[in-house]
Amino acid sequence: MHASRIRSVLFSLIAILICLPIVALVSAWLEWNETSAQVLYELSQTVLTDYVAASLLLCVGVGLGVTLLGTGTAAAVTLFKFPGQEFFEWALLLPMAIPAYVVAYAYTDFLQFSGPLQTFLRNQTGLEGRVLPEIRSLGGAILVFSLSLYPYVYLLTRTALSERGAHLMEAARLLGAPMRRRILEVAVPLARPAVAAGVALALMETLADFGVSSYFGIQSFTAGVYKSWLIMDNRIAAAQLATFLLAVVLLLLQIEKSAQARMRFSSSLTGIGSSTDAQPVKLMGIRGYAVSFACAVPLLFGFVAPVLLMLNPLLSSDVNIAWSRFLNWTLNSLQLGAITSVLAVGVALLLTFNLRSHPNTLTRWVTVLIGLGYAIPGAVVVVGLLLPVHWVQTKWPDTQLGFWLTATGIGLIWAYLVRFCAVALQSIQSGYARIPKSLDESARILGISGIQLLSQVHTPLLKRSIFAALLLVFVDVMKELPVTLVLRPLNSDTLAVMAYHLARDERLGEAALPSLALVLAGLLPVMLLSRAMKSNTT
Repeated sequence: MHASRIRSVLFSLIAILICLPIVALVSAWLEWNETSAQVLYELSQTVLTDYVAASLLLCVGVGLGVTLLGTGTAAAVTLFKFPGQEFFEWALLLPMAIPAYVVAYAYTDFLQFSGPLQTFLRNQTGLEGRVLPEIRSLGGAILVFSLSLYPYVYLLTRTALSERGAHLMEAARLLGAPMRRRILEVAVPLARPAVAAGVALALMETLADFGVSSYFGIQSFTAGVYKSWLIMDNRIAAAQLATFLLAVVLLLLQIEKSAQARMRFSSSLTGIGSSTDAQPVKLMGIRGYAVSFACAVPLLFGFVAPVLLMLNPLLSSDVNIAWSRFLNWTLNSLQLGAITSVLAVGVALLLTFNLRSHPNTLTRWVTVLIGLGYAIPGAVVVVGLLLPVHWVQTKWPDTQLGFWLTATGIGLIWAYLVRFCAVALQSIQSGYARIPKSLDESARILGISGIQLLSQVHTPLLKRSIFAALLLVFVDVMKELPVTLVLRPLNSDTLAVMAYHLARDERLGEAALPSLALVLAGLLPVMLLSRAMKSNTT
């Protein structure tokens, strides 16, 4: 009973700490005053319309881009057999390893007015002005996000089609349907829930972005939240703007969950996909090579070209690499990633075990709230975290809470946990789904319960899920930019922050080193995901 009480208290404390920023954002509307009203009115009369329009156009363009790239490549590798198909099945996931802001840095260096491509074209054509469109624009941001985020749609659509696509396409062929009709009337409706879920995830990442929008000078809604807090110095107005962004993200999350539910319902139908006779359609000759080329385009421009473009200035002789500073940035990133990943997995284990052992309404709601964290943009998390800190600091100035949360790594790790506990929670929950509850009953008969049940029975069975959760949270922390940019202590820069600062100062050659380090770190979960997908299909 004593251990159970301690676990309940610890559960409540964790729930308060992680859910507090979200609650603080909503409660900011209770502090409505004339100053915040004036700030919101001035924003609505000047730049708020631009924020909304830019974010809306960005979402529409990215949605179309990831749908085209993700759905097309997923249908190609799933429904057809062509040269290089087995390679493209896993290689098309590689753009997930590169943060979108790194892709933006790479293409800016190559495509800007003073870059090598436009300089070469001017020399060849004799033109004096700009030869290509400006990469630092809304269109450039849409291109960057589409190349970086299409794997979300590709992954979910490929999973949906690989379960039933080839079998239904074969059935339609036996009924006399031509290829065009099979694709439009069988494959596309079958993949629609997966496409909707993938697009929703990509749009959540787009709205959460700060690096690309800031670097390209796009007045997105996230930029408005930062400016209201840091430039206009009005925390209430920033929180109220953040709640609008939070509402949009929650809507997208609901769309994604609804689409995922439809996918699960479809995959549970019996009699579909039970036969192993159906095979992908073989494409020979020029048609096969055309599909290979189509699959190579997003891989080339989403992964290969950015890596090569970042390597070029890094290997040039005029770049001065400060290895001591780079090691310091790397050490800071590794420390923050390691500490946060261990804490996030510990919290996820405790929450999931408590939900399994005592499934009450409070436990379910707390788990749902914590699970929303990954969908919340970093700018929203920062505002929600600093609001209660400001309240406490105003009422009790001697507590020095603001110092401990902004001058040390405590506030940074707290914000990381708010965002990335959801990643660990999802991985641990998927692991628990494979452990039958009858095993718990057998363990209790043998006298094993409480923490012993978690440590001696569940944890050994969850090793793979725990490792995957540690890796995913670790890499997400290393790539996180907006939270780290605002909350990091002095003299504790990370790879992501320094890549952003160096690129913003037009020192793209020096920005290549931390950027490529982030790419190497991002390859780890992509390789793990590719291996898991391959094992599931064999």
